[in-house]
Amino acid sequence: MRRNRLFQQQDADEAQIDLTPMLDIVFIMLIFFIVSTSFVQESGIEVNRPVAQTGSAKSQSAQLIGISASGDIWLNHQQIDKRLLSASLNQLKATNPKLAVVIEADTQTSTGHLIDVIDIIREAGITYSVATQKGVAN
Repeated sequence: MRRNRLFQQQDADEAQIDLTPMLDIVFIMLIFFIVSTSFVQESGIEVNRPVAQTGSAKSQSAQLIGISASGDIWLNHQQIDKRLLSASLNQLKATNPKLAVVIEADTQTSTGHLIDVIDIIREAGITYSVATQKGVAN
């Protein structure tokens, strides 16, 4: 009888599976994918960029300002009024003195909207560029 209890106790110990190594591997893979993922910054709206032959690549560290076809302005994935853009840019420049801005204007937006945004950026003393697609202009 005593011998049967000993065998039953050994069987119960062998039936348990230790999941710790598997969880360690899952967490290591999760950390790897988080670190290796590249984060693409977008302005918050979908715009059709104009085509330019002389365009050049810029770093992704700049703030993006999007201008939709209807003239709506987007900063940091939020629609912003043109009158508040200056204050927002000055606040961003206070935290980052080397702030640069990339303007993503839709091809259908009016030139007046684009010029208004450029004037606000210039008044804030921030360097800027306009995003385009590489290709041959018609």
